[in-house]
Amino acid sequence: MARAPVITLVSQKGGAGKSTLTMQLAAGLARHGKQVEIGDLDAQESATRWAAAAPTDAPFPARVHAFTGDPHELPAKLEKWCRRADVVLLDCPPALDHPRTLAALNHTDLAIIPVVPSPTDLWSTRAIERLIVERQQQRPQLRAVLVANRVTRTALAADVIEVMRTFRLPILSAALGQRNAYAQSAAIGGSVFDLGSAAQVAQIEVQRLVDAVRKRLGESTP
Repeated sequence: MARAPVITLVSQKGGAGKSTLTMQLAAGLARHGKQVEIGDLDAQESATRWAAAAPTDAPFPARVHAFTGDPHELPAKLEKWCRRADVVLLDCPPALDHPRTLAALNHTDLAIIPVVPSPTDLWSTRAIERLIVERQQQRPQLRAVLVANRVTRTALAADVIEVMRTFRLPILSAALGQRNAYAQSAAIGGSVFDLGSAAQVAQIEVQRLVDAVRKRLGESTP
């Protein structure tokens, strides 16, 4: 039996949307019948707090595990999570040189790098790209994609996304907009799929994200 794929969310700075993508992606995958385990490697424990906000009669559709231990302990934890899951998501600290981030990349199948369309985020993404490309030389099986997040309809955002096309890493064919629905779903401990028709646009965005990620993992999608 093949090991469950490990998807790692990485960024160089806070506010890029790692936890948002982690939780929305997890919920979207669960809607496709996937058993999802989430490793919350960030000391801020945003993913853990997000899931804890869910009511007891409607828990978040993936198990979240806060991991603040020694990075050397991560492989054993991953082995355990992978045995129970169809896919494992890792929400990393917002620092490339953090030991838990580096440890996670040693076991990652697909790294997802959220990029907010701003010049400072572009600069920090260059550093992530260098690290990923170096790791790919050691681990050719490591794949990575950029995901535009918190996108607005402005000339600056369009210009930044155009610059993203010059990166060596590919851009995922899905993006998330700057929408209140993502913050609202965190407040209720759920996802945009729990917000009804008012969040329809966000739901479509997340579904496209899920489909694009599944394709990157080699799965067939409708």
